[in-house]
Amino acid sequence: MGQNDDGEVLIIGGGVIGVCCAYYLAAAGRRVTLVEEHEVCSGCSSGNAGLIVPSHCIPLAAAGTPAKALQWMFDRNAPFYVKPRLDWELAVWLYRFVRNCRTSVMREAIPVIRDLTRASLQLFRELALIDAFEFGFQQKGLLFLFDTSAGRKDGREEAHLLREFGISSEELDIPRCRELGPAIKPSIAGGVYFPDDGQLIPADFVRGLARKAESMGVAIHTSTAVRSFQVSGGRISAVLTTAGEFRPSEIVMASGAWSSILFRELGVKLPLQAGKGYSLTASDARAVNLQTPLILHEARVAVTPMGKGIRFGGTLELSGLDTSINERRSRNVLTSAARYLSGIETLQPSETWAGLRPCTPDGLPVIGRTKELNNLIIATGHAMLGITLGPITGKLVSELICRTQPTFDAMDLGPARFL
Repeated sequence: MGQNDDGEVLIIGGGVIGVCCAYYLAAAGRRVTLVEEHEVCSGCSSGNAGLIVPSHCIPLAAAGTPAKALQWMFDRNAPFYVKPRLDWELAVWLYRFVRNCRTSVMREAIPVIRDLTRASLQLFRELALIDAFEFGFQQKGLLFLFDTSAGRKDGREEAHLLREFGISSEELDIPRCRELGPAIKPSIAGGVYFPDDGQLIPADFVRGLARKAESMGVAIHTSTAVRSFQVSGGRISAVLTTAGEFRPSEIVMASGAWSSILFRELGVKLPLQAGKGYSLTASDARAVNLQTPLILHEARVAVTPMGKGIRFGGTLELSGLDTSINERRSRNVLTSAARYLSGIETLQPSETWAGLRPCTPDGLPVIGRTKELNNLIIATGHAMLGITLGPITGKLVSELICRTQPTFDAMDLGPARFL
């Protein structure tokens, strides 16, 4: 490890992004404190699908998305739903989102996300070699399943686009799909397999990496909420929390969708919306026999074998900072999965979960310093790629703070792009 003693770094947020930042900063020799209002991995990092997905390089703001979204957005059972409300920030976000849903913008974003996901996947491989750190990492690929001929056509077009950017895939007929998952119904329309994707158990990864970070000297304060800031001379001079006052040299904002509350207090303008997602986990997966994770394309549902269990995750709901569970929408995740898989009817979910993904209107994460405060680094906006991009985000934040040669040119990921 290199030695760098330029002052303490305070990380706000104990999800996958905050913990990865803490780990890589500690590895670079920095003194690090992490504060989390609840427990480590208590938010969106805990109940997600646990997928590492180079296949997901097409941003949320993609060409054609507005047309699909208009069909769904006011249907409470649709994969994408906007809760009607008078909210100026939401209106501005939606306006920016639609403006970014252009082919030219999408094609500029794809190689950025591709390079980030590939770099992160390599870091996951390295982390999986650490002694006594088991987090269920596997690289068995990911199978997209199509329920309709129209869905298969969309999937083929997406796979063709991704192959232009070096993301390999293979179209599979129904018998080959069922080799990867005997529970897959013969009535499906086909599939596309992405061999480079991986999976993990998200809670095991985040909590295990937090323990590794603590063993390297990181001080982690849970049940610690940030109450206010002291600002002077274009810098945050103090962070006031329920556990006392901190006076770090650098602050990393990594509290996901909840970062927007703290941004308002600091006067930082960043278009960020919380995209609620649901998951249902069954502890016994014998009824649904799968060899590899799935994306059920038309339903927008991910299915991940996880240990002896199985997890179903899906939906994107723009309903503000609301973590309540809509039983109808959560049940619809399983109902829609039954179109593709047998054995769903007998599953008994042991856990139903909802979490908030931080979404930017251009579909790219925000990693960089703010113009307003020169010692504040933002690391949020990862949408559905939080787990996938956790390690590379932590690495980039570490390099930014330590002023070392960056692994990846992240100039275009800073918050200044929204000014």
